[in-house]
Amino acid sequence: MTTLRPFTCDDLFKYNNVNFDPLTETYGLSFYTQYLAKWPEYFQLAESPSGHIMGYIMGKVEGHMDNWHGHVTALTVSPDYRRLGLAGLLMNFLEDISEKKRAYFVDLFVRKSNKVAINMYTNLGYIIYRTILEYYSGDQDEDAYDMRKALSRDVYKKSVIPYTQPVRLEDIDMN
Repeated sequence: MTTLRPFTCDDLFKYNNVNFDPLTETYGLSFYTQYLAKWPEYFQLAESPSGHIMGYIMGKVEGHMDNWHGHVTALTVSPDYRRLGLAGLLMNFLEDISEKKRAYFVDLFVRKSNKVAINMYTNLGYIIYRTILEYYSGDQDEDAYDMRKALSRDVYKKSVIPYTQPVRLEDIDMN
């Protein structure tokens, strides 16, 4: 039996095994504590009956007017607990919170090379809204897909009309 519960400051000392995946972005402690302070309802953890961290989701709500949306900053599941539907459970949780906050859509960024995640998000109802050139930096810069799912407030699904051309990070409003 999996328990979803709010992520706490104490969990910052226990979640490293989940972050070992090379496709999981790892941030500094101050980044995580900022999310805990500003958007605690968007930071949830999946825990096993024995108390092991199975995965977590970290997000926020941002934007203005019809760009008001939920954003998935990080979603990761430990390799030991993959293919059990936990990522979908965590995504549904974040979508429900975003609905309660009256958001128009939920978005996320994913590496173009992460085919497993792209397939999962597509199966959860997300579309590729646009490509952001060189979004991820590192040994080799990599493009990202900005994927979106319209929520009930976006009656006409305007938030998910895809761009036809790639964009650069500096050319978009991230709010």
